[in-house]
Amino acid sequence: MAAEEDARTYRVVVNHEEQYSIWFADRDLPAGWTATGFEGPKQECLAHIDEAWTDMRPLSLRQRMADAQG
Repeated sequence: MAAEEDARTYRVVVNHEEQYSIWFADRDLPAGWTATGFEGPKQECLAHIDEAWTDMRPLSLRQRMADAQG
């Protein structure tokens, strides 16, 4: 089954907290998630996430921390 999954096309998705994930390209997105425009094999999508998601903290936490400093 793993080989079958690897042959599928995935899309990179992001939620309102700017957290990334992958989703099957042929399925409707779950509520709260938006496509970033990047699609491809699973490993390429995961590599894209590694490059794009440089701060793992949720957006709301980053904003609270910035407010506390400012």
